[in-house]
Amino acid sequence: MTTIEEIEGMREPDPGPGATTLIRRCTELRRKPVAGFTAEDLRIMLGQRIAVPILLPRAVDVLVRDPPASGDMYTGDLLTTVLRLPDTDWPAGLRDRLSTALRGVRLPGSDLRRALAAFLDAG
Repeated sequence: MTTIEEIEGMREPDPGPGATTLIRRCTELRRKPVAGFTAEDLRIMLGQRIAVPILLPRAVDVLVRDPPASGDMYTGDLLTTVLRLPDTDWPAGLRDRLSTALRGVRLPGSDLRRALAAFLDAG
C-alpha cells in the first residue's frame, strides 16, 4: 500500500518533542497508506494543503458519493475544506466533476450552502 511519502519520494523527519499535535498527525498521515484514508484524514491534510495533487481526487470521489461526508468536526467539514482550496489546486476536469455532482444537492448549514453556491458560481 502506497503512502504519500512513497509517492513523493521524500521522507519527512520525525517531529521533535515540541511539535504540535497537528504536526504529529500530519507526519503520521504522510506514512499511512493513502488507500486507507478516511474523510477526516483527507480533511486534515487538505486543510493544511499537504499532498493536494494526490489527495484532492480521492476527496472528490468521497464527495461525489456522499456530499455531506464528514470527518470529526461537523457534517460537511470535508466539503468545506475542499471548497476553500484555491483554483490553482484544481486539475483540469476535477472541479467540473465535483460541480456536476453537487448541483441540486441540499446541504445542511447556511455557511456550507453559501460556500457551495460560490464554488458553483466560480466554476
